[in-house]
Amino acid sequence: MAMQDVYDFFFDVNTLLLGKGLERLDNMLRPAIMSGVLSDMLTASLAKHSRVLTQNEYFNGHPDLVVRGRYPNNAVKTGSDGVEIKTTRKAGGAVDTHGARDQWMCVFVYELDNESEPAVERRPIRFREVYLSQVTVADFRKNPRGELGTRTATLHRDGILRFRQNWIYRD
Repeated sequence: MAMQDVYDFFFDVNTLLLGKGLERLDNMLRPAIMSGVLSDMLTASLAKHSRVLTQNEYFNGHPDLVVRGRYPNNAVKTGSDGVEIKTTRKAGGAVDTHGARDQWMCVFVYELDNESEPAVERRPIRFREVYLSQVTVADFRKNPRGELGTRTATLHRDGILRFRQNWIYRD
């Protein structure tokens, strides 16, 4: 249902934009912005359709979805009861996180058509894979960054192999 909500949103918005002679939204957004928008949309939609999970009301809190009623006002800076939502265009679901944690993690892999011409005839966004798994700190490797780079961590080889075994959708 959450993926359908995203499909419906992009269909409606792109129909409106194209009708006004503008570009499609997915053509306007830079890749990192697109990924963030999709993560936020999926988080909101999953919360809307869930009986148990709700959005973490703490600004930029972790995880994105928390167990309803577990934390005061459903807000926690860093909690353990919930699901972190990520999106990527990388097949297989490998994503950078802001740190290795014991957590439930859900990754949506999507595809955009950025090549077909004319651009108004490009295929719509499509989710290709969805993974949901519990991961631990031991499943991650830390990514080296320069002096100004943000510290990140990614599931290491064995961690991503275990993670991929818990797919819930593949197209």
